[in-house]
Amino acid sequence: MSDKNNIPRCIGIILDGNRRWAKENALPSFEGHRRGMNNVESIAYAARDLGIQHMAVYAFSTENWSRSREEVSYLMEIFESTIRERMKKFAQENIAVRFVGQIERFSPSLQEAMRDVEAKNPGEPRLTVWVCLSYGSHAEITHAARAAQEANEAITEESLAKHLWTNGMPNPDLIIRTGGEQRLSNFLLWQSAYSELFFLKTHWPAFTKADLEAVLKEYAARERRLGQ
Repeated sequence: MSDKNNIPRCIGIILDGNRRWAKENALPSFEGHRRGMNNVESIAYAARDLGIQHMAVYAFSTENWSRSREEVSYLMEIFESTIRERMKKFAQENIAVRFVGQIERFSPSLQEAMRDVEAKNPGEPRLTVWVCLSYGSHAEITHAARAAQEANEAITEESLAKHLWTNGMPNPDLIIRTGGEQRLSNFLLWQSAYSELFFLKTHWPAFTKADLEAVLKEYAARERRLGQ
């Protein structure tokens, strides 16, 4: 990617297809989730090297709590091990991490791991990874409205935006969904009004830097009107 002017400032990724990837490779579904979380690290480095400044990843939705107790429990273990063992290295690579969503729903140990990583964030990162956990746009907008009301603020676009969990993150220039589905599934609905959308058949564990570069190439060829 040689033209830095065509590099998006912020991208969002819906991490879909972990279980289907595992099934297609004759592996247990839990292995698909593990490979998927590992791939967040790989794509974060790729995004940083390509000049992207912000990357939001949809790792666990508010609806995902309804999955089986066994699967949710395993996902919590994966999240904590990934945060403690992999994301703690991000600061050394000039990458910051922000955890957004209903963080209070997670175990004290997992919340502590998140705080520890955020406390080590570099002051001027090349990339900030926004990890969306127990996240859903409906819940986020409801939270913002309640916070504005409690602060005795008029309900305006500006006041709501200020209280979003993702406050500080630019609106995504593009959103990628892997795994073949073609919907946003309650991800960044407020922020994605003018985002370019890319729906890929590739499952998330198999998504590579080359796939990201292909998306950026197509993005650069699109004419963005931004509602005009």
